[in-house]
Amino acid sequence: MADLSVTLSEIEVKIRKLIALKNQLEEENGRLIRSNEDLQVEVEMLMAENAELKEKINKLVIINVLDNEKEVGESRQLIKALVKEIDNCVAMLNAEQ
Repeated sequence: MADLSVTLSEIEVKIRKLIALKNQLEEENGRLIRSNEDLQVEVEMLMAENAELKEKINKLVIINVLDNEKEVGESRQLIKALVKEIDNCVAMLNAEQ
């Protein structure tokens, strides 16, 4: 009978430990679930911010392309003017000879 009492006491101690462990795991699980939800919200916010930044980059690229086209046109005009001036100088040199 004493062995049975000791065995029951050991089982009771183990059950109490298991219950305590279960409670700890449930608390940890709750914390992890809340953390996961917070991280999901953060990911959604970052994805939205990423999309906005990509849109801004695309707009800036378009603006830069348009500005570069204007610069290229102005550069071509300047080069044409310089070539014309050089041609005039060469023609004047040829006329002097």
